Amino acid sequence: MSKISDEYDALIEEREHTYIMDFREPVIMKMIKLMTEDMTKTIDFLDHGCTGDQFAWLSEIFEEIAEASQSHEFIAALRRAAKRYPEETKQFNIISFIDDAETYITD
Repeated sequence: MSKISDEYDALIEEREHTYIMDFREPVIMKMIKLMTEDMTKTIDFLDHGCTGDQFAWLSEIFEEIAEASQSHEFIAALRRAAKRYPEETKQFNIISFIDDAETYITD
């Protein structure tokens, strides 16, 4: 597993125990920071190391990552991951989250 995957798994575990939908929640802020520190690694994670469960959890912060990164490649990687995980994508309505995240890219 990659370092980003291991770190993200630990954050998901923490998130599962503190499930509050507040973007000032420390664990959510850590998730956003991890995923925006190095977009090349994040995109590689989405393309090669991300599980369906990780992808579903990540969907709650797509907009924040897109806004911070301004990365069209991030959106493209999300769409590729959505195709790899059709069950999670359908169950959590992830396409709508990707579409919403894309609107945060202003360039």
